[in-house]
Amino acid sequence: MLPAGGALEQARKARDPRFDGRFFVGVRTTGIYCRPVCAVKMPRAENVTFFDSAAAATEAGYRPCLRCRPEASPGTPAWQGTSTTVRRALKLIDDGALDQGGIESLSDRLGVTSRHLNRLFRKHVGATPKTIAKTRRLQFAKRLIDETRLPMTEIAMSAGYGSIRRFNDHIKQTYDRSPTSLRQDRETTSPDSLTLRLPYRQPYDFDGILDFFAIRATPGVEAVDTGYTRTFLLDGEAGRIRVADNVGDLECTIEGGSSRSLMTILQKVRSMFDLNAIPDDINDVLLADSVLKKLVRKSPGLRLPGAFDPFEVAVRAIVGQQVSVKGATTVMGRVVELYGGESAFGRLFPTASRLAELRPKDLPMPEKRALAIRELARRVETGEVEFDHPDDDTFDESVLSIPGIGPWTAQYISMRARANPNAFLEGDLVIKKVAKRLFDTDREAEILHRADCWQPWRGYAGMHLWRYAATLNV
Repeated sequence: MLPAGGALEQARKARDPRFDGRFFVGVRTTGIYCRPVCAVKMPRAENVTFFDSAAAATEAGYRPCLRCRPEASPGTPAWQGTSTTVRRALKLIDDGALDQGGIESLSDRLGVTSRHLNRLFRKHVGATPKTIAKTRRLQFAKRLIDETRLPMTEIAMSAGYGSIRRFNDHIKQTYDRSPTSLRQDRETTSPDSLTLRLPYRQPYDFDGILDFFAIRATPGVEAVDTGYTRTFLLDGEAGRIRVADNVGDLECTIEGGSSRSLMTILQKVRSMFDLNAIPDDINDVLLADSVLKKLVRKSPGLRLPGAFDPFEVAVRAIVGQQVSVKGATTVMGRVVELYGGESAFGRLFPTASRLAELRPKDLPMPEKRALAIRELARRVETGEVEFDHPDDDTFDESVLSIPGIGPWTAQYISMRARANPNAFLEGDLVIKKVAKRLFDTDREAEILHRADCWQPWRGYAGMHLWRYAATLNV
């Protein structure tokens, strides 16, 4: 529970969209919780309670508003205002850690007891890990009910419910209605494709992140025009997604794939397009730098490009060592041509098990780099390298131990494959050239020292420097 009054009360009264998804308003007289932008009649201040998450409101006994749909609000970064352990746990829960395993297995992965983890969650989030996971499933199911015509059985499986009965009971308990009554008798079908909306906070530079993906698109797998399209293989089923901007949210159209993969797909898209970012928080830090602020003001909606397939981006990072972006794209096309799979939706990027058999002589690149790709693939296949490992330092060490991978590659992988907002490539040649022009130094130690004041958003600062370099043709 958050303190009453102050900035939160002002944001509630103003229905300020900048705070949408950052806190929720519980109305004691109705037992309902809403987004701060909800258009219902304004409750009296003495009747409201503030929560920093939907799960916290649920834990306190409130049910979600059917009008403003809390499940449709923009996300909040998992690192926001929590301890390191809770931050790591939230990321794992978001990736579905509690859909298959229990709280004990999650605690083991984090190196703490389940009792201590529950205590940390209550302190920092206001809800238990179990409630967080249940709220996540419920919110996704509610979105599928509202935005698709999928049968209820498919929705239940897509949202991670173990049975249709458990799904029905949870919906009934939360909304006091059955799932079918929430849909209001709309026809149910299993369409060949479905489109879901993914909200974001303004400003959002969709064209900028699209440009980044366009020049790095893996031939045969990715394509960029007015939107982004790619093939995928998840849970043994191939498919294709297309992501386009619709002013205020992205529209993600999914063809093929398994219904069980829907939540994973949308989570990957959210990470790839950095939809949980809070521009005001990021820009407030970067604008404090007297030089960097000029770049930030030109691109206030800049986002950190993530990865749909972390392994694919890691391979790209190795391929891109000391070669042009165009040259790296050509090599990636060769990798797909030789080792990728076929599907009804187009070529698929090769799996780790396939690239673990890579023959260095097949690729137009130094043998050392080809061997690094093969070793990375082997370690990903055996679990020695885990992209979802909860500890950044441990992950970095596992990657850096691979011959042929140095600090630049490790930081690039951390920034994109792990969506680390603080990853910074101080040794990047382009960043060094820009730093020489802007900060009068190209020494890595001095650049890194300058970047101290950009934390925890150094990744965004690096993207601003890269974008500036593009205007100079550096």
